Amino acid sequence: MENKIISPCISICKTDPVTGYCYGCGRNNEEKRIWKDKKTSEEWKKNNLQELQNRLNAWELERFKESYNYKLKNGISLLKKKLNEQK
Repeated sequence: MENKIISPCISICKTDPVTGYCYGCGRNNEEKRIWKDKKTSEEWKKNNLQELQNRLNAWELERFKESYNYKLKNGISLLKKKLNEQK
């Protein structure tokens, strides 16, 4: 379980109507479906994470890395953390 790849979802779930990619994680709907499939290999997920980071540009990539790294360490995205603080 230690090597399990965590979903790149950072709780910013809004799709760009032109590209079909999520503004938050950079995935398209098919990639999101594949991530949820229990049969999907960790190798595919690792490769997809790299594809996503290549796909994101400038500030999008910076924000994704910041939030994803926070999620890896704390189990929650930065957006969800901020929303919880506002309660």
